[in-house]
Amino acid sequence: MTDTQNSLPDSYWNTKNMAEMSAQEWENLCDGCGKCCCIRLEDEDTGAIYITDVSCKLLDGSTCRCTDYAKRKDTVPDCVTLTPDNIPSLKWMPQTCAYRLISEGKDLPDYHHLISGSRQTIHDRGMSVMNAVTSEVNVTEDEQARRIVIWPGEPDIDIQD
Repeated sequence: MTDTQNSLPDSYWNTKNMAEMSAQEWENLCDGCGKCCCIRLEDEDTGAIYITDVSCKLLDGSTCRCTDYAKRKDTVPDCVTLTPDNIPSLKWMPQTCAYRLISEGKDLPDYHHLISGSRQTIHDRGMSVMNAVTSEVNVTEDEQARRIVIWPGEPDIDIQD
């Protein structure tokens, strides 16, 4: 990202803290990657978190959108609602997540729609899970451990058998 992009007068994400953002500004921060909707597994011994290519049953893998966003907590009670207060403590959030980046004082990447001007850019750059996940309804819990992946932009992990 260039300094010019960071200093744009309409770049509310650089001028407001997260608690000051309107509901629309907050929702618009989401880059639509779908990574946060992927099932995570925790190593009971080390506490390490691993991400899979298995998505929540509500994620439409072809659009990276929730199929019932407004009522998602009715169907998936453990779906986490992101807030300015909880973002810093959600260490499992993707490192490329705009909410995480902003909370850590980092810039939005050039493929983010607020920078590029298009919600398609993230998919074109391969930074989303578009067409790369399978729904949790198609995978048993036992199979999930064999579906650990490293999404683009995320750190490498040491996968043990």
